[in-house]
Amino acid sequence: MRVVSGKSRHLLSSLEPNPSSVQFAVNSLTSDETQATKKSKYVSHESIVNLIKREKNPENALEIFNKASTQRGFQHNNSTYAVILNKLAQCKKYSSLDAVLHRMTYETCKFHEGVFLNLMNEFSKSSLHERVLDMFCLIVTIARTKPSMKAVSTCLNLLVDTEQMDLARAFLLKARRDFHVEPNTCIFNILIKHHCRKGDLESAFGVVNEMKKSEKSFPNLITYSTLIDGLCANGRLEAAIDLFEEMVSKHHIVPDALTYNALINGFCRGGKTERAWKIMDFMKKNGCSPNKFNYSSLMNGLCRDGKMDEARGVIDEMWAVGLRPDTVSYTTLINSLCRAERTSEALELLGEMRVKECKPDMVTFNVILGGLCREYRYSEALDMLECLPSEGVYLNKTSYRIVLNFLCKNGEFEKAVSLLVLMLRRGFVPHFGTSNELLVSLCEVGKANDAVMVLFGLVDLGFRPNPGTWSVLIDLICRERRLLHVFELVDKLISEDL
Repeated sequence: MRVVSGKSRHLLSSLEPNPSSVQFAVNSLTSDETQATKKSKYVSHESIVNLIKREKNPENALEIFNKASTQRGFQHNNSTYAVILNKLAQCKKYSSLDAVLHRMTYETCKFHEGVFLNLMNEFSKSSLHERVLDMFCLIVTIARTKPSMKAVSTCLNLLVDTEQMDLARAFLLKARRDFHVEPNTCIFNILIKHHCRKGDLESAFGVVNEMKKSEKSFPNLITYSTLIDGLCANGRLEAAIDLFEEMVSKHHIVPDALTYNALINGFCRGGKTERAWKIMDFMKKNGCSPNKFNYSSLMNGLCRDGKMDEARGVIDEMWAVGLRPDTVSYTTLINSLCRAERTSEALELLGEMRVKECKPDMVTFNVILGGLCREYRYSEALDMLECLPSEGVYLNKTSYRIVLNFLCKNGEFEKAVSLLVLMLRRGFVPHFGTSNELLVSLCEVGKANDAVMVLFGLVDLGFRPNPGTWSVLIDLICRERRLLHVFELVDKLISEDL
């Protein structure tokens, strides 16, 4: 049986070899794959899987799948079906996908439920929630087996994470009725997570009570970590500590880095970084090494509290214990230093990033540019804009607009005009409001030539001044008897609008 997509029928009807045929693809395999194919005289499942994975065009991938069926001694199996279904789902070729699923009902090979779990994820990403349920049901009809608890929890989690609570309730009832599924710890944890995200802690603890009553499922580390995070998110920090102590002392559950991070992040958000430090110390003393997320949470809190020196110490400690601070961590501290008008220190930190091969991104440079401008260090900011592209750093329009806005705001019109020329040369256009503001400001200080030059450059990139700006500009040009400029501008605007 062939599976045919509407656009590929004419390809399949032709006997002429084409780039997507299996024979052509087999010939283009690596030498090892080709030799293995020749030796066995058959196309292997592994070869077909690799071909389909490498094929970017879903219709060509489907043709490879179809052509494989015609090869001597070849029968599709779970892996070849899985790869073509995944390809079609990712490319949103749902009619072709349904045709492949229909074909699977006639196959005699054994299918694994993982095929359908992957499809559930793909349909959920595309917000096709009913199809998520359909894939769950196909585990019975195509895989010919009762869905596992993993399948039940996967389906439920996808529905809950996408706020499909009506479907989630209906699904649980169906699972209980048709498959005699009783909630386990994983399913209870999914429901607890949902209530905590909604801030409904009463319902979350109600689920915990139901879990305990079942006498089959018991709260585990994930249960407590989720509840602790929910309490911290709602500002109930002391209740979170009490629950943490209950988990450790009463139930002898050992916390992990994720549990500690919920507390560290919670206390940092609550402005209690001293307590967050103590939690990190407790963590270390009890044999749980902090990870980069723990350090990042602490550093974010310290920066929010203006404790930049302590935050700097966190970065130093990360390097000391063998963890590499990432670009986000460095940029967080650089941003705090710049806002505290400590841009020179921020520049030193930028230099450290480069030395330690932690690549700054555009956000990092934009933060630095803003810091320089806030300290009126315009020449340094302009030099950075001029030189960075030659160093392989390509800034975005925001980078230029940050500096231009500061220059206009502080009356640095000569520098603003120079920057605007650089922007226009590199294809960047300032904000509409900034453009009008700059034109008006140039007119107000009597710089008619600069105003006209700026306007011509902006018009070339599609800018049209608002009526107020146009009026001020015309008035200045007329007063200085530069009527030729007026006529040139009017002709240019009219011809381009036409």
